[in-house]
Amino acid sequence: MASLGKVYLIGAGPGAADLITVRGLRLLQSADVVLHDALVTEEMLDMAPQAEKIAVGKRCGQLSTAQHFINKQMIDQAHKHAVVVRLKGGDPMMFGRADEELRALEEAGIQVEVVPGITTALAAAAATQQPLTKRGVARSVAFFTSSTAPGESEKTSIPDTDTLVQYMGGREAIATAQRLLEQGRRPGLPVIVIENCSRHNEKIQRMTLADLANGLAAAEGPVLVMLGDALQSRASSFSRAAWEPIDLQPKARAA
Repeated sequence: MASLGKVYLIGAGPGAADLITVRGLRLLQSADVVLHDALVTEEMLDMAPQAEKIAVGKRCGQLSTAQHFINKQMIDQAHKHAVVVRLKGGDPMMFGRADEELRALEEAGIQVEVVPGITTALAAAAATQQPLTKRGVARSVAFFTSSTAPGESEKTSIPDTDTLVQYMGGREAIATAQRLLEQGRRPGLPVIVIENCSRHNEKIQRMTLADLANGLAAAEGPVLVMLGDALQSRASSFSRAAWEPIDLQPKARAA
């Protein structure tokens, strides 16, 4: 019986190709096959020209690949190839169905390793130059999503922390804002909405909790919403220039 390959669950980061970790990039460039999320950019996939690419993306409200099919694909590819990369947006262990994929691989007797990535909340804090904690103002942060599994209540609880970061925000964030107002949070609470974080078409909106409760414009890409007093604009803050991509190719040294 041929030996089985190894599967690497790699965090692609928030979007920009050069925000993947060095370890993640090296493994990507040695992969035989890459099973990638819908949010992984073409620029990142181009960094693995030697690998077969298989799209297994999930997008809210769109036709998506079933999780059991993704699990089967990873197992099947590990029977054919030595290095199988499962490339996941952000960090594999944050809202990425990693538990289901790890269980499937472990039950199939396939070696697996997790390579962390930059989760979007931290990239958003960097993009807006707004720390999620602030001495004397905010010392607790919660990452949450309103997406639920079949059979779960659609009205999930909202964490009770100083700073809230809602993944897959969009319309769900409007309902969150309305519930927070009902719970007594003040209407002027600072809110930052970031779409397509770290990409060339990144959009940042600053507003209040009351503004958010009244609605959001339709978004073309993934939306993350940050709420809390730590996000109050600094008097000396200035607009950050767009993310500037870095050439990842090694440069030859001058003689």
